[in-house]
Amino acid sequence: MRRFHLVELVRIARLASLACLAASLPAMAQQTIVVIGSATTRAAHDAPFAISVVDRDEIRRAGPMINASEALVRVPGLVASNRSNYSQDLQVSSRGFGARATFGVRGLRLYADGIPATGPDGQGQVSHFDLASAERIEVLRGPFSALYGNSSGGVIAVHTAPVTRTEVAGRVGAGSFGLRQLGVDGAALLGGGLDLRASASTMRIDGFRPQSGADKHQAAARLGWRTGAEQLTVMFNHLDQPADDPLGLTREQFDLGPEETTVNAITYDTRKKARQTQLGASWRHRWGEGLLRESTVAAYAGTRSITQFLSIPPFVQLESPLQGGGVVDFDRRVDGVDARARLAGGPFDLVVGAALERQRDDRRGYENFVGSGDARVLGVFGALRRDEVNHARTRELYAQAQWTLAADLEASAGLRSGRVELSSRDAFLANGDDSGRVDYDYTTPVAALRWRASPGLNLYASFGRGHESPTLGEVAYRADGNGGFNDELKAQRSRQLELGAKWRGDGLGLDLAVFEARTRDELGVVASQYGRSAFGNVGRTLRRGVEAALDWRPAPAWRTQLVASTLDATYRNDFLDCDGTPCGAGNRIAGAPRGSAWAEVAWADARWGEFGVEWRAVGRAPVDDRNTDAADGYATAALRWSKRYPLGAGGAMEWLLRVDNLFDRHHAASMIVNDGNRRFFEPGAPRHAFVGLRLSPAH
Repeated sequence: MRRFHLVELVRIARLASLACLAASLPAMAQQTIVVIGSATTRAAHDAPFAISVVDRDEIRRAGPMINASEALVRVPGLVASNRSNYSQDLQVSSRGFGARATFGVRGLRLYADGIPATGPDGQGQVSHFDLASAERIEVLRGPFSALYGNSSGGVIAVHTAPVTRTEVAGRVGAGSFGLRQLGVDGAALLGGGLDLRASASTMRIDGFRPQSGADKHQAAARLGWRTGAEQLTVMFNHLDQPADDPLGLTREQFDLGPEETTVNAITYDTRKKARQTQLGASWRHRWGEGLLRESTVAAYAGTRSITQFLSIPPFVQLESPLQGGGVVDFDRRVDGVDARARLAGGPFDLVVGAALERQRDDRRGYENFVGSGDARVLGVFGALRRDEVNHARTRELYAQAQWTLAADLEASAGLRSGRVELSSRDAFLANGDDSGRVDYDYTTPVAALRWRASPGLNLYASFGRGHESPTLGEVAYRADGNGGFNDELKAQRSRQLELGAKWRGDGLGLDLAVFEARTRDELGVVASQYGRSAFGNVGRTLRRGVEAALDWRPAPAWRTQLVASTLDATYRNDFLDCDGTPCGAGNRIAGAPRGSAWAEVAWADARWGEFGVEWRAVGRAPVDDRNTDAADGYATAALRWSKRYPLGAGGAMEWLLRVDNLFDRHHAASMIVNDGNRRFFEPGAPRHAFVGLRLSPAH
């Protein structure tokens, strides 16, 4: 393994000095409990991997709870960008994994109450996460994310708050750029072991750019039943989100200001309508104190429909018979089942299981125009240009164990083995048969050691192998420009090593992680233009960096948080043809910033409420793999105030006021990496304010 650069060693030494300073403080009494990553529920402090938890209060203080990016900015090593474009999902990457995604979330596994929000092909969405009912968000980074199977460079899991009493709450919010928001959520103890939590909300925003308005309508419910050794949970969620698409900007357009919109967005009325419904159930049985402790079976099914109007010019569609049209229209069905059993005896704990997932996409493409000449109408359904059925399937077996080797020494290990099957059956044969199939087999082992060096200090080391198959969209087009299924595309494989330290003291918590990840057959865009992106294996890459999270409470009224990370993500081989000369080695991976940081100082008083100052910085990031341009690094600040007014008999009125991008910094909040039209930049929102009121009547 290559050594870290001197600058990395200096950063590590500085962060390590903080841990040494903290070593003089007594251990903290409270522990944050996590579910993901381990064979059993455990304290985050004792987990031998990098994991962060964003709790319920932090989610609520972060903003209107429309986008998960509001709260995820406080997770080190994770870049969650609010694109201010509701026709595209959030752009999320962990340690550079997922940075290549231009839409949706790739390279990370997403879960809502244990139900996958990532499809079998590795692409997921977070737009349906019910943040208003969430108790916490857990984010797992590093080698142990490989335990979640294919395309798990990281894991984000949202957990709904348990029902402890009958209550109902309404909320209303308003903000800049025409933001209006209404919502209601409640919980009820129904008797007989039954409980229910449900929520519904609606949102409308005009947007700060032309052609950027959106609506979002959401509903979710969670029904639980518990009696004796049995526990049953049934979950439902629905999302309806029509949104305009202002598209990305070229460098010249971006430099003009954040309110710019590409003229093609207006001309073609670019927009997207997304609708998603999901139903899941989980049954758990506790067997007692024998070898078999408990068994769990979870199943889910869902649908997602997308209709998206692009800005592809008519002449491009007419000149190329391989062009799939300017309107994307597909209906997706997904389902899956996961069964597991937990065995325990003495110092040993083992979980074994099996998982099956299926995905079917009925995908169609249409021209985005009708007529010709002066009678031509743009931004409408035209002639059929694509008609196919895509399938993705996964079959997996897994095992995870942890055992105590000595009083202060614990080992963990796991193995997941499976197969990903991707196929396409073409029914539009006027431009040739694009049918095909490709399979990917993988085995991803992980192992870790944790040593309790002192009552408040844990040190750990973990290692694992990762696997990321192409998505159905990435095998749709061949890199040579010809028609046909891209069955030559290989899966991306990685090896990760992580060293870390976790300290908990009286009023102080510090997490430190140093990591290195080496990949081969990295997946990357080799050609992209007019809505058609072709992917290829671009060789070997190296990701390495340092992550730190500090939580300090110097006095009961004061709270300070700081998270910071560095990332050196580069290609290790030549893979591009630049004017006849190979290039690429040493280039930085597109979309991966050099580092990021977030800090908060808050003061709370029973009379005046809580005042907070937040600061966020994101480093410079290249917009394409040739590194021809880059989004400059930026820093923004925010002010907030929140106050809870008791209404008696358990009721309360809660206010939240926020001003984000306080100094009105013009910045690129996200990037459309490797865009063939060079519209790489998506501007962040100018200075904006939000006021929210949550009313909880007496229960």
